[in-house]
Amino acid sequence: MLSINDLKNGSLILVDDLPYQVLEVAHQHIGRGGSSIQTKIRNIKTGQLLSRNFKPADMFEEADVEKKPLKFLYYHRDDYVFVEPDKTSVRYTLKEEAVGENRKWLKPNTQITALFFNDELYNVTLPIKMDLEVTEAPPGIQGDRSSSGSKSITLESGATIQAPLFINTGDIVRINTETGEYVERVTKGK
Repeated sequence: MLSINDLKNGSLILVDDLPYQVLEVAHQHIGRGGSSIQTKIRNIKTGQLLSRNFKPADMFEEADVEKKPLKFLYYHRDDYVFVEPDKTSVRYTLKEEAVGENRKWLKPNTQITALFFNDELYNVTLPIKMDLEVTEAPPGIQGDRSSSGSKSITLESGATIQAPLFINTGDIVRINTETGEYVERVTKGK
């Protein structure tokens, strides 16, 4: 059992028998009253964010969440299908709502980390930086500075991001999956 003093960013706990990940912890002490902590927690399955306050008497059971590497196979009718890298016959499916914003960056054969709770696939986490090919990029005109030197490009996963004017169709760009921003050009297209 964990007390409020054991909670740290990234801790996995059970709240109302559901697994949550602690995102932020702030200890509060108000005058002569008792101390408490204010937390931001995310439901592992749904991705829902909650702000909760806990008292010193509150105890938490550590969530037994297993992390396992999987590979994204394909998307079909609101189902995302994943396989184990070494056993392609073992398949797992996850609904579009559970994948959430990660779906913008998924492409076939992407290595991901899967989160399992009670032997059930709950969610997936992507690498922080991924390389994707640019499928559509309007030409960058030298005099076009109204948008501070950036343009909207489309990636092979279907996501649209802002990138510098020198990015062209066929380039491979590195993006940050947490912020959804362009990081750098990895290779120049032909």
